[in-house]
Amino acid sequence: MDIATFLGILSAFGLLAIAIMTRGEFSIFFDLSSLLVVLGGTFGATLINYPMKDLIRVLRVVKNAFFHKETDYVSIIPELVRYSRLTRKDGVLALDKVIAEVDDQFFYEGLRMIVDGAKPEVIKEVLRNEIDFLAARHRVGISIFKAMGQYSPAFGMIGTLIGLILMLRSLNDVNQIASSMALALVTTFYGAILANILFLPIAGKLKERSEAEILKKEMILAGILSIQSGEVPGMVEQRMVSFLPTEYRRLYMKSDAMM
Repeated sequence: MDIATFLGILSAFGLLAIAIMTRGEFSIFFDLSSLLVVLGGTFGATLINYPMKDLIRVLRVVKNAFFHKETDYVSIIPELVRYSRLTRKDGVLALDKVIAEVDDQFFYEGLRMIVDGAKPEVIKEVLRNEIDFLAARHRVGISIFKAMGQYSPAFGMIGTLIGLILMLRSLNDVNQIASSMALALVTTFYGAILANILFLPIAGKLKERSEAEILKKEMILAGILSIQSGEVPGMVEQRMVSFLPTEYRRLYMKSDAMM
């Protein structure tokens, strides 16, 4: 579970609610018509813009913003070094005895191609395609939330226009003027809130998750090619360490895993 995402949403909505209640009644900021304009318009426009299969897929992707295990860059380095040492000592076929212990499917496929005797360019092409397809799938999910972040303020403005039109048509009815003005202002409020607390931050979080996952696969790809080419374990390790962000690099240097 990503505590930061939950805390961010709760604190944003919570502090807004507290700020509103200290200055007046919270109920005046709830208007069902305004909510329907913003949510209905945003989701309707998103359905028009994207295929249904992409929207269904993004529902599975969005969980990564709330429930996500921290990407472990460090632990894969000793594994790659161990497999490099094994192949240098006993040959690439020795990997066939340990390949079953690999949980990561991408990692497993790379080692399996080494055992099967695939050429380096074939291994690189296959694994690179998998990384590219993964990145493409992630981009769709990110773009959907960015689009929703753009649509919701726009439909907030549309709601404002609707409220102003209704207000101008009922200048002789004081009660109707007040109701129309509420619709005009609250829809803009809803659009801004949804865009800046939910849709755009979730898009940013998914982008960060995607970059982390792709970096890990890039590390594995480089390690697989190093093992296949017969590089010494020390060079494999150094190549992997060069991928690490600064904080992870320092962590690895201090750990017992360093050769």
